[in-house]
Amino acid sequence: MDYFRSVTQTVLGTPQPGHQPTGAETVERLIDRVQSSTLLEDRRDGCRALKAMSRKYRVLVGAHAMDTLTQVLEADRNDHEIVNYAIESLVNVTGPEEYPEEAEEGEEALGGPQSSALGEQFTEIFTKRQENIELLINLLDEFDFKVRYPTVKLLTNLLKNRPKDLQEVILVIPSGVSKLMDLLSDSREVIRNDTLLLLTQLTKNNTNLQKIVAFENGYDHLFEIIKGEGYADGGVVVEDCLTLMLNLLRNNPSNQTFFKEGSYIQRLTSFFTLPLGSEEGWLAQKVTNIHYMLQLVRTLVAPQNAAQSVTSCQKVMNQCGLLQALTSLLMASGVPVDILTDTISTVSDTIRGNHANQEFFTNTMAPSTPPRPAIVTLLMSMVNDKQSFILRCAVLYCFQCFLYRNQTGQAQIVQTLLPQTADASLVTAGQLLCSGLFSPDPVSNWFAAVALSHSLVNNATQKEHMLRVQLTTSVGSPPVSLMQQCMSILQAGTKVLTRFGILMLLSTWLAHSPVAVHTFLTISSAVPYLTTHVSANEHDELEMVCQGLCAFLLGLCVQFNDGSNTSFSGDSLRQLVTDRIGAETFSDKLGNISRTEAYTKAAKSPQLLAKQPSELVFDHEFCRLFKSLEVSCVRAVTPQLAGSSSTEVTPAEVTKYKGIIRDQDAEITQMREKFASFEETLSQMHKEKENLAAELQQLSDENTVLKAQQGINVKVPESTNDVPNASDERGDNESDTKGQVSSDLATLQQQLLEMTHARDYYYYEMYKKDTELTALQQQQSQEQEQVQQVVSTNEAKVESQQGRQNAADFFDSLSNPEMENLRKQLEDLQLVLYNKDSEIQQLKDTVSQTSVLTPPPDSQNGIQVKKICEENNEAYSINSLLEEENATLRQQIKEYGIHVKQLQTQLETSAAMAAAATAATMTKGTSADASALSRCKHLECELDCLKREQEDLLVLVTDQESKVAEYRRKLRSYGEEVTDDEDDDEDGENFNLSDAYDDDLDELQ
Repeated sequence: MDYFRSVTQTVLGTPQPGHQPTGAETVERLIDRVQSSTLLEDRRDGCRALKAMSRKYRVLVGAHAMDTLTQVLEADRNDHEIVNYAIESLVNVTGPEEYPEEAEEGEEALGGPQSSALGEQFTEIFTKRQENIELLINLLDEFDFKVRYPTVKLLTNLLKNRPKDLQEVILVIPSGVSKLMDLLSDSREVIRNDTLLLLTQLTKNNTNLQKIVAFENGYDHLFEIIKGEGYADGGVVVEDCLTLMLNLLRNNPSNQTFFKEGSYIQRLTSFFTLPLGSEEGWLAQKVTNIHYMLQLVRTLVAPQNAAQSVTSCQKVMNQCGLLQALTSLLMASGVPVDILTDTISTVSDTIRGNHANQEFFTNTMAPSTPPRPAIVTLLMSMVNDKQSFILRCAVLYCFQCFLYRNQTGQAQIVQTLLPQTADASLVTAGQLLCSGLFSPDPVSNWFAAVALSHSLVNNATQKEHMLRVQLTTSVGSPPVSLMQQCMSILQAGTKVLTRFGILMLLSTWLAHSPVAVHTFLTISSAVPYLTTHVSANEHDELEMVCQGLCAFLLGLCVQFNDGSNTSFSGDSLRQLVTDRIGAETFSDKLGNISRTEAYTKAAKSPQLLAKQPSELVFDHEFCRLFKSLEVSCVRAVTPQLAGSSSTEVTPAEVTKYKGIIRDQDAEITQMREKFASFEETLSQMHKEKENLAAELQQLSDENTVLKAQQGINVKVPESTNDVPNASDERGDNESDTKGQVSSDLATLQQQLLEMTHARDYYYYEMYKKDTELTALQQQQSQEQEQVQQVVSTNEAKVESQQGRQNAADFFDSLSNPEMENLRKQLEDLQLVLYNKDSEIQQLKDTVSQTSVLTPPPDSQNGIQVKKICEENNEAYSINSLLEEENATLRQQIKEYGIHVKQLQTQLETSAAMAAAATAATMTKGTSADASALSRCKHLECELDCLKREQEDLLVLVTDQESKVAEYRRKLRSYGEEVTDDEDDDEDGENFNLSDAYDDDLDELQ
């Protein structure tokens, strides 16, 4: 606080005792000092003080000083210290956070809770001008730390507050992104690190900027920084680099292709070649860094990407050893659970659908005694209810990716379920899946059932082999088939999660497999169980899903029934559904599956998105199967659709359907029209909304400024008391007389200034008239040539009478507008002279009143007033002379007008004579044309005379200007002030036609 007081006292001076300036007054004085000071040091001190106040009085500084600070950046760019103060002030004003030292009165002025949005409001004001952003980008060229670092911070604040606006501006600035990328090579780490944060904000959700950054060697810069920081063992800088790299790659196929073709995938291998120790050696930052590294790998091979791009990336990862490094991390001991979960998911995406990678994963062995396959180790974690739920979901996803489009792997899994002669002490994948299927844990049941279903997807051979699987449920009991054991689990009334898994397994097993359907129908309790559950009237959401799964399984029994089982043939099952359930009920129960939120969620992504066991319902592959077979199941089971498919369509039905289609087309047309009208209305409403939003924002800005201005109380100093020496009446009279004379002179000067502008306007009009007269003369000469051409042409023609008549008409059209223009010019000049006379008369009266004033005796000021009065009298006498000269000019103009009227009369007479001569005889056409030409020449001579007379008038006006200039010099010698316009006239810098009228007014003064 002492520092703040010292700064303000240095800049503003010591305040008067008893008066403490408010923050608003202080800010206003500082702004005025920065704007008006000519010395750089003074402006620098003002900016330093504004920076010190920009946190506590952010509203005042932002509302009043933002433009001033921007001007400082433009005008004083070469002084790095003042630029630093200005940018730091803007950083504080646009900061997204609320400063604890902000004044309470500032918070109350903005309504309290709105103070958090101050930074965004000031950012919007600052970014409205694109030149401001260009100025900041250009300041990045300065190597000085005091300029470059605060500029980076200011750009970061602007991006946090208004990201889209700033992204659009930077996108169109030439070399804008290039200058930002150059900062990554700065040797000062603080600038480099803040630039990483800036680029992260800049590239967020903007594909074009992501491409530009990538092609500006962004990947090279980031890899060099990560390498220098020590890869995963680095600090938060590595995290920032990986975050920026994720922004560049996520949902950007172009950048992903560039990353692969630029051999950057090979450089990812170094990320995971790290010494793996105990869990105590994994620091929190290291865990975060590896987490982002794994996300980076998954971004390249995500299932949502293009299949060709995913395949090529998977191939490169296997060839460069990245897959091996990932599996080594997967099988390592002491790895934290969250890192292990992410590693399993990353390996899953890397091997999904790629046979070479799947084969590599099959041969991966876990470091155990004895060694066992990695897939077996993972399945042990999946069926263990003590493990983390997220980890178990990741293992299931890894197992699914291992079997995805991998019939060899499916055969290996099914083979482990069949009777074997190998060492029984070895744990196999089939044993683990069966143990999970019959576990008392419903989550393990669901995981094992879904895993078994993936070993049967799109593989009819393995479905038949699975029928041979025999299980022994207890010691001494005969073995039963896996399918029969599944039905026993369903009939036992287990948890709903277990039933979901078993029903999805059976549905995948029976689909496209008549042999499996036949075996299923031989189980006596299968069909009664399904019909009972489908016809049940349950209203619980999960039970309704279970009924839908039973209906789907029953529909598969009808659709893929080969008729080998006479008791439950396709027709008998259809009749059973119709009698026991009903076609509509069956269709409705089947549709319950696709109407659930769980189905929609599972169909989006092949990976499980569940966070807890209660969210486990459907599997992604089952959703694909159900979507492909739902309609065919309904048609197979519903008798109406099954019967209609075997009969021919009659012409009457065709006509009926055509009518229905026509009606539907008409309705669609009407709906489209309504939709178009609604769309138009909506667009208008959007426009109105945007206009209202703009007005609201403008009002909000104005409100902010006005509220800030309320704190500025401009105090007018109280008027002093009357002079105590009231007895000095002589001094009072002198001051009154001096004030009266000064006021009169000020009034005269103001009137003189106004008359100067009026005179300039009038002489400008005279200049335009002169220009028009010259143009008219040129036009007359051109038209005269045209007349001669017409006359010569008419002489050569037989129809000479028509040519002569046209020549006469053309002569009339030439003469009449010309004389009309001269008449208008004369009237304008008379009006100008009349206005001059009236204004001169007014000034004459004013001068007469001023000359009557008598100065008081024995007064120094009286002598000056006397001199001024003498000058006024002299000006009055000179004005009389000017009036005489003006009278002479008016007389000349009157004579000029009379002469013009005479010329007009002569022109009319000549035109009449020419017309009469033309009508009288055709033989005298040549002589009439000659007389017309001579008459034109005569008019041209008259115009030349008029022009010379006008030039004489202008010479007289010029003489008056020289006289006025002399009187101005006299006024200046007596200490009178001369306005800038008058100085310009004296120096010859006024480019108007003439200043005679202004000179007359100056002589009067």
